[in-house]
Amino acid sequence: MQEGELLAAVDLGSNSFHMIVARYEHGVPRLIDRLRETTRMAAGLDVNGSLDAEHRQRALDCLARFGQRLAGVAPQHVRAVGTNTLRQLLHPQEFLRPAERALGQPIEIVSGREEARLIFLGVAHGLPSSRQRRLVVDIGGGSTEFIIGHQLEPLHAESIQVGCVASSLRFFPGGKITRKRWHTRARKSACCCSNSRWTIAKPAGRNALDRPARSRSSRRWSRGWD
Repeated sequence: MQEGELLAAVDLGSNSFHMIVARYEHGVPRLIDRLRETTRMAAGLDVNGSLDAEHRQRALDCLARFGQRLAGVAPQHVRAVGTNTLRQLLHPQEFLRPAERALGQPIEIVSGREEARLIFLGVAHGLPSSRQRRLVVDIGGGSTEFIIGHQLEPLHAESIQVGCVASSLRFFPGGKITRKRWHTRARKSACCCSNSRWTIAKPAGRNALDRPARSRSSRRWSRGWD
């Protein structure tokens, strides 16, 4: 990139949309603008993978505002990604076509593991350098990602279908929390996480993961931690 050029990233999340704009200065991107709007797309997704009109329009209106801010950024310096809710759409192109027109940029629907990789890179760049491996957990609106990495390199990643918006709508309709609903939610979430259940221990000053030995996924992750 040339000195002074702009670059931007857009995240179409299940709960909110985010955009950051940076200027390339002295070899590094310097943040100059940050936008966030709550769209709660996951709340408009039905069991058949259709997005209702209200949440669809809310998302498109947000992208149109983001698109105005991107007017001065070269297209090759913009990356826009959609995450769990867009992955669940039965006919994603029916949303992507108007969404890309509103934003003025192509939108890529990323896999759960690619989403996890990007999350880890964002976190790692904001933390001091460390020789120890790190576990990053991101609880989103539609999914939760677990990533083990070292310095700036994600080594193992997992994405599961447990998110705050989707769980709230499924287990706490009307926003009412009861003891029975809470325990039902805990059991169902534990079932979804059964292949990715982790607790962090610190033996002898070193981070480690305790994991159930019966899980194939757990064994794969443990090899990445050893």
